[in-house]
Amino acid sequence: MVCVCIQFFKSCPFQKKRKNYTTMKPIKTFLLLLLAVAAALAATTSEAHNITRILGSHPSLSTFNHYLSVTRLADEINRRVTITVCAVDNAAMSSLLSHQYPLPTLKNILSLHVFADYFGSKKLHQITKGSTTTSTLFQASGEAAGTSGYVNITDFKGGKVGFTPVDSDFDPPMATFLKSIHESPYNISVIQISNVLTSPEAEAPVSAPTDLNLLSLLAKQGCKSFSDLVAGAGAGVADVFTESVEAGLTVFCPSDAAIKSFSAAYKNLTAAGKNSLLLYHGVPEYNSLGMLRVSNGLMRTLATEGEKRFDFTVANDGDEVRLKTGVVTATIKGTVIDEDPLAIFKIDKVLLPTELFKADPAAKAEAPGPAGEDDAPADEDSNGGGLTVARGGGIVALSVAFVFGVLFV
Repeated sequence: MVCVCIQFFKSCPFQKKRKNYTTMKPIKTFLLLLLAVAAALAATTSEAHNITRILGSHPSLSTFNHYLSVTRLADEINRRVTITVCAVDNAAMSSLLSHQYPLPTLKNILSLHVFADYFGSKKLHQITKGSTTTSTLFQASGEAAGTSGYVNITDFKGGKVGFTPVDSDFDPPMATFLKSIHESPYNISVIQISNVLTSPEAEAPVSAPTDLNLLSLLAKQGCKSFSDLVAGAGAGVADVFTESVEAGLTVFCPSDAAIKSFSAAYKNLTAAGKNSLLLYHGVPEYNSLGMLRVSNGLMRTLATEGEKRFDFTVANDGDEVRLKTGVVTATIKGTVIDEDPLAIFKIDKVLLPTELFKADPAAKAEAPGPAGEDDAPADEDSNGGGLTVARGGGIVALSVAFVFGVLFV
């Protein structure tokens, strides 16, 4: 790309006479600034925050840190672009744990401590009109009813900042701001507060799954055909699904009608291809429907292994959740079970990975057949000149190349 830019500017009539134009110096200065911005953008997009590492250097917050991992809230926090985490010390956590809440209930309570907005120490002391309400991961999970899952933040006179869940009767505030732990405006803020935030809705009993026989669950509500495929597959596919439940599992089960229309293409796959296709419908972490509605982006699957990505994209349209593989787009049409650590959702199409099927944007009703060994990878975009621009880094790469093409000829 740099060479292309250089060649373009060498052949440009304006470029040949550039010595006669005094405007080239300010133009080059501007392009240098553009290069700096592009570099900064590349740096900021390449690093994600890690809440476990941030809290790991604070021993007094170790229990809170531990239970963020145990409840898998840490993964949800790390996926967010803008987030505030309200940590509490080990003494406050000990008081919470003394109630012996089951893990799903504990997760709901801790979800109240994670705001879906950025609140650094400066912003907390500059709240417009002295008070605001923010949503939490408890609200985003879909588990909270009504106004539950929202927290009031109040900046009192004298510099005191208070936090109280909306559906709590606490007065004065349930907890107050103590200090800032880590701030990366406006990406992540980790602050310490004085007490645990809780509410009647968050403390409400959460029923655990009564039947974790995965194949039995898959066979319910129109998913029997997919269950039969999993049961009849080789290489321990059913065992992979079953053994993944304890650590958290989300299964996207194609309807019986979707499996029937796909049966001919399925028979043409190799045994390894069939196994990968089935595992592609499982995500090795629990995702409630509420979580899926706010977690747009790539998801790895049980089929992901090394350089074999086998991932798909979650994209939402209002309350509708769509799964885009690059070959087909499936929509969640129903819930078989949604109880941590297992969620099973019924979808209207079989998910077809680009590793096994050639992408065809024009495909509508019928799924494309298996890609042959001589076919180009379905996710490779060639323009005839050998230039492929990766998504996410294309703008930065092109900007840098353009600047170097102008500056160094």
